[in-house]
Amino acid sequence: MPSSHDDVVIGAGILGLAHAYHLANRGRRVLVLERDPRAQGASVRNFGMVWPIGQPEGPPRDLARRSAALWKSVLEAARIWHDPSGSLHLAHRDDEARVLREFVEGSEQGHPYRWLDPEEVRKLSPSVNRRGLLGALFSPEEVCVDSRDVLARLPSWLASELGIHFRFDTPVTAVEPGRVIASGDPIEAERIWICSGDETRVLFPKLLRACGIVRCKLQMMRSEPIGPPGSLGPMLAGGLTLRHYPAFQRCPGLPALSARITQESPWFDRHGIHVMVSQTRLGELTIGDSHEYGDELGPFDKAEIDNHILEYLRGMLDIPGLRIASRWHGTYAKHPERTHVVLEPRPGIRIVTGVGGAGMTFSFGLAEALVNEVLSPR
Repeated sequence: MPSSHDDVVIGAGILGLAHAYHLANRGRRVLVLERDPRAQGASVRNFGMVWPIGQPEGPPRDLARRSAALWKSVLEAARIWHDPSGSLHLAHRDDEARVLREFVEGSEQGHPYRWLDPEEVRKLSPSVNRRGLLGALFSPEEVCVDSRDVLARLPSWLASELGIHFRFDTPVTAVEPGRVIASGDPIEAERIWICSGDETRVLFPKLLRACGIVRCKLQMMRSEPIGPPGSLGPMLAGGLTLRHYPAFQRCPGLPALSARITQESPWFDRHGIHVMVSQTRLGELTIGDSHEYGDELGPFDKAEIDNHILEYLRGMLDIPGLRIASRWHGTYAKHPERTHVVLEPRPGIRIVTGVGGAGMTFSFGLAEALVNEVLSPR
């Protein structure tokens, strides 16, 4: 009996949904398999930041910008809330201001970035802590989504508009060319795309270890609403973030900034902490995060990490009475040197993983490129 599906996508996280979207747009008959009632992994445990500014100039940032454009197109068509608010990197120390100015001055011709003085920052984001504020880098390119809302609503739109089939509560236990075993049943397809994030290690543990994939655990929080959506203004990052994203590595002042932070606050290095803030469609703040690496990441969160994050946040924002409503942790797969990893263990099987904390940023652009690579080879 011929298969009723051309492609099976394993994982209904954002990377899996993006692959399903592009495959269906190419006329493919697509089935998405998800082990849980809805996606519950890294795709719903993040800031909801589509964040091109964090990627270095060249192909990575070009891919992130393409992905942001695709995100906007999909969200507008699906009528799902999003906020193209852009981002602010705040400077409360001289070395932070120096690095941000170096970033603006050294950016490619025609860049959209601007250095703002303190009064301009306050007009965009009234809640920013004005004590010691020296200015900020503004970028208009970043888009905020409410991850939980998107991952809950997007499958229904993909099903109704593009005819994509979904089977939730359906764990995949085996994969071979042309067939997967899901909830004990064989399902045939011409191609199989594995986009199951950290859970990919269950199906291919040796393969992922051999290619250098590592696991990362992060801790995050969400506040009670502080006001209507958009009241925060642009998404926010502080000086710690300049050490985290590769985009700033070209700035001459970064080594001195990093050394100062290490000397003053070694706990930020110990727990891989940098502090960012976004706002959901309900007005809540999503706050984080930390980065702990290794194969033995435990289920127990560290109150110390949350306390350090909140202490730093108070230097960024002036919101009296801010109350934390929920806390959680997540894990994702990351490659220490590459933006993503694509593996083909057997013909017709493609694993897409290792996007680390940039899954929301790269998802739609990366999936477009990989689907085109397979369906329209040069």
